Amino acid sequence: MSEKLRIGVLGLSHDHIWGEAEAVVACAEMELVAAADPIDALTGRFTETYGCPVYDSPEALLENETLDAVYVFGSNQEGASYAIQAMERGLHVLIEKPLAASLEDANRMLSLALEKEVKLVVNWPFAWWPQLQKALQMAFDGELGDLRGVTYRAAHCGPEELGCSEYFCDWLFDAEKNGGGAMMDYCCYGAVLAAALMGMPDSVTGAKGGNAKDFLTVEDSGVIVMKYPQGIATATASWTQIGYLTSYETAIYGSEGTLLVQPIPDGKLYWATKDNPHGTEVGVPELDPWLKDSASHFVEVVRRGAESTVLCRADFARDAQEIVEAGIRSAQNGTQIKLPLG
Repeated sequence: MSEKLRIGVLGLSHDHIWGEAEAVVACAEMELVAAADPIDALTGRFTETYGCPVYDSPEALLENETLDAVYVFGSNQEGASYAIQAMERGLHVLIEKPLAASLEDANRMLSLALEKEVKLVVNWPFAWWPQLQKALQMAFDGELGDLRGVTYRAAHCGPEELGCSEYFCDWLFDAEKNGGGAMMDYCCYGAVLAAALMGMPDSVTGAKGGNAKDFLTVEDSGVIVMKYPQGIATATASWTQIGYLTSYETAIYGSEGTLLVQPIPDGKLYWATKDNPHGTEVGVPELDPWLKDSASHFVEVVRRGAESTVLCRADFARDAQEIVEAGIRSAQNGTQIKLPLG
């Protein structure tokens, strides 16, 4: 392995790449080597910003550059293909959530990572929130008692209104390239939280919204209900919400108390118990440096063998993929879907 972790970027159409590339540049143990995407406007922006060589295909980049790892930021469908190509060459992979557009591809990715003995890390933007990391630790430490439920609502006014690029929207609004619409884009957050905290549900029921945005061919809102022997988890998504009230909040329910996690930038953590039903604020310690962002975390996992923080583990992302795929099927046919999927 080189002195610095040499990173190639496969796919630039996911807008999150620009913030993640900045984190790579800021990391003393990483080096941006090159990027690949078929869209000239994106590769032009990348080389102008970072001075790196660019290619019009992942294959060309992988053939011409010496790398230790890749960042994958194409569509959900393309991303799985790019990650598989990289892992087949023995490269470590960081891929943007939700891992893939289909459970079939997610399963292939996990199997290949094991076969090639490479790291497969999934970047979930909320994984770096200190208040969420603290809440998860409290739950895993048993402070909530037996877990009975998790709820998460991810919502905003819509990718186009939010200012997402035309290249990002192009595949977000394509059911094949995305794997769905708002449900794949945003229910995946609640699904990965439920999978990490409560395991796999017995069954899933999904419902999609009434398509308030009639120009879309995919759903613009939806909800997935996960049924467990001991409780219920829900994942809600919307591309039609005005403002951010209730959005990106996490609630974790247990036999001994309830945690409410508010989102960044000024999010706090609240803890309610039987003796204190209205709740109090929980102090959140400063994170270890390797848990503050994806780049520092990836270096620790690849170079020093650390285990991925829970939300970035590929097995939980794979389980979330199954939950969301079941939820979308349920929404389409109006039936409860038993897990595991056949």
